[in-house]
Amino acid sequence: MKELRYSTKAKKDLKRYRNNPHKMNKLYKVLALLIKGIAVPETFQPHKLTGQYKGCLECHIEEDFLLIWVDEKSNFIDIIRLGTHSELF
Repeated sequence: MKELRYSTKAKKDLKRYRNNPHKMNKLYKVLALLIKGIAVPETFQPHKLTGQYKGCLECHIEEDFLLIWVDEKSNFIDIIRLGTHSELF
């Protein structure tokens, strides 16, 4: 199993959404898959990013609720950001 590490911005993003249990439950399901090393299903539209987030992966927890992370060949998954398109890009 891998360990999650949250960036400072990701911690702030989580605080913003913690009072929305519907979004948080979906997020936790995706994070559980990442921890176990299971690929994120295509329904979440996982893909690599370019630009300022080059080298990161992104998936759509909901239509406009995104998770950005880095999963290198190590025991850690770095959670970079969480939020809407307008908040992140």
